[in-house]
Amino acid sequence: MINQDIIEAKLTDIQRYFGELAPILNFSSSEILDDPLKIHTIERLFQLIVDTALDINTHIIIESSFAIPDDYQNTFVVLGEHAILPMSFVNRIAPSVGLRNMIVHRYGHVDLKRMVDDIQHEIGDYREYTGFILDFLKKSQEK
Repeated sequence: MINQDIIEAKLTDIQRYFGELAPILNFSSSEILDDPLKIHTIERLFQLIVDTALDINTHIIIESSFAIPDDYQNTFVVLGEHAILPMSFVNRIAPSVGLRNMIVHRYGHVDLKRMVDDIQHEIGDYREYTGFILDFLKKSQEK
C-alpha cells in the first residue's frame, strides 16, 4: 500500500532543495562557472532532487505492484504507462536521470556550462513533477 506520509515527506524535501537551489540559479551561467562552490552546490542539490523523485517513483511502483523497470530512468516511464505522469512529460523529465548519473559517477568529461544551462532550464520539470504526484495522492485518497 502506498504510504502517503512517506511521499509527502519526500515532496517536502524536494521543495526544500528547490528553496536552497533557487538563489544560486539566479546567477548567470558565467558567474556560476567562476565559483566552484556554486557549481558543487548545484550538482549536489540537483542530485538530491532527482534521487528523491526516484525514491518516490520506486515506492509507487513497488507498492502498486507495477512491473519493475530495469533502470531508474524508466521509473518515470512506468508511472507514465499507468497515467500517473503524462507521457509527454515523461519524455521530458526521464533524460534528467542521465545528467544526474553523469554528475554523480563522472562518466567521461562533464561540460560544466551545458550542465548548468540544462539544470537552469529543466529544473522546472521537477516542480511540475511534484504537482503530478500531489494530484496522484489526492486521487488515491478519493478512491
